[in-house]
Amino acid sequence: MQIVFTVLMLLLAVAMSGVVSRLSPIRLPLPLFQIAIGALLAAPAFGLKVRFDPELFLLLFIPPLLFVDGWRIPKRQLYQLRGPILALALGLVIFTVVGVGYFIHWLIPAISLPVAFALGAVLSPTDAVAVSAIVGKNRLPPKLQHVLEGESLMNDASGLVAFKFAIAAVLTGSFSLWQASLSFLVIALGGLAVGGALAWLLSLGRRMVARWTDDEPAIQVVLLMLTPFAAYLVAEHFGVSGILSAVAAGIAMTYTESGQGSSAMRLQSNSVWSMLEFVFNGMTFILLGLQLPSVIGLAHADAREAGNVPVWHLFAYVVAITVALIALRFLWVWVTYHLKSFRMLLQGSPVRKVNTWVILTTSLSGVRGSITMAGVLTVPLEISAGVPFPGRDLLIFLATGVILCSLLLGSSLLPLVLPKVPTPVETMKEKEEREARLRLALAAQAGLEQAQARMDRELADDDAKAMLADIAATLAQIYRNRIDAESDTAEIAQRANQHRNFERDLRMAAIYAQRTELYRLRDARLIDDDVFAVLLRDVDLAENWLSGPLVSKH
Repeated sequence: MQIVFTVLMLLLAVAMSGVVSRLSPIRLPLPLFQIAIGALLAAPAFGLKVRFDPELFLLLFIPPLLFVDGWRIPKRQLYQLRGPILALALGLVIFTVVGVGYFIHWLIPAISLPVAFALGAVLSPTDAVAVSAIVGKNRLPPKLQHVLEGESLMNDASGLVAFKFAIAAVLTGSFSLWQASLSFLVIALGGLAVGGALAWLLSLGRRMVARWTDDEPAIQVVLLMLTPFAAYLVAEHFGVSGILSAVAAGIAMTYTESGQGSSAMRLQSNSVWSMLEFVFNGMTFILLGLQLPSVIGLAHADAREAGNVPVWHLFAYVVAITVALIALRFLWVWVTYHLKSFRMLLQGSPVRKVNTWVILTTSLSGVRGSITMAGVLTVPLEISAGVPFPGRDLLIFLATGVILCSLLLGSSLLPLVLPKVPTPVETMKEKEEREARLRLALAAQAGLEQAQARMDRELADDDAKAMLADIAATLAQIYRNRIDAESDTAEIAQRANQHRNFERDLRMAAIYAQRTELYRLRDARLIDDDVFAVLLRDVDLAENWLSGPLVSKH
């Protein structure tokens, strides 16, 4: 019963965090509100206690979140930007582990160098979801957004693998760079292979189930939801990266599901994943907040045992480490940008001027999140029987503090820096969307003409032919308006968009009138609840369609 109550409280907290963030006069990112709500629930007045199991957390929350990120990330941009993504997800991780590790050891001599490397490794993964929560969706330049999303997908695995090697070095007292590099390749490539293979097999299985169940969407959606967990568990069973396996499964699903499945299944799965994404992301930060009081208390006790270190020193360490992380990230991005420019100069290609504001935005976007929290909590309690792990509670406090500090710095500085970053008037995405809408409208127009000609030949009745011609003319006008809306001529596009806005407003008015009458019929008991549900669904679908991006941005 206690578990059920705790889960319900967490779900309520996630829902309330969304309400509070909307109503709050202070504009802060949603994760900060969720952390604050978690800390409030852990206070003695509420006393909600949740034992944080890192292994369970990594299994329950991380695979589905990374799976859906891999599924939704633009694959073409992921391939085109593979250079900067890998430079951040692999090169910067190693640079961070070494650089921050030495800095932490210098700053806090009580933390040995191997333990400092472990802390640097667990601080290397970034959280693109938190960045989106800070700046808002589609506020970052598209190219930078794709780089940050790709980095976040990949560096979760590279950071945690580096963390495991550092912890192993602390426990055994030995470290082999060659063996660690080879193991990393096996773990990473193995995880990618397992995820891709499982995505293909499970997609094949879902198609078979769809044939056996008359394409029932609910069954397929449930099977789809199990895919990231299967990818993670199978990969971990074979000793490879479960995180990369979940990412690979999400990326591969784009291709294995291409042209497959019904529209009902796609609509339901998108709705379910959107809800789960909101709930799981919210729970990760609320759980982080729930750990705050105990983390601060244990770290204070740990610091006192190490030499009666004042509490304010602990917070100063957090700020110093956060600033060091941002500085190292800035240095890495600055060097890679200039190396790329130098290489293009040698090749005779046109060289773009390096924009410092872009580099600064990239540096401030290295916000830490739930992976860091889950990773640091897996630090073992003991090195060996009866020998406690040195400074474990202090490590957890420092990692948690860096998460909070990076969120606060990002939320206060990114909105100031972002307006100075140049953005194209019309992004490539908007241009492609406009051209694709035009092609779709032209294809629909051609298909309509072919269908009308075929049906006209099959009809013998003149009245039926006249009815068909009227319907075809009405539909043809709709697609002509859509073609005009995507026109390169501004006047034609503006007039077509005005026509569609009028049409949308009139249709919305008709839908509201339908819904009002439908509720009146139900309340007067003139129709049954089953009939009411069917008709209400039709009205809701019509409104949902009208609420979409029907009007061109051009």
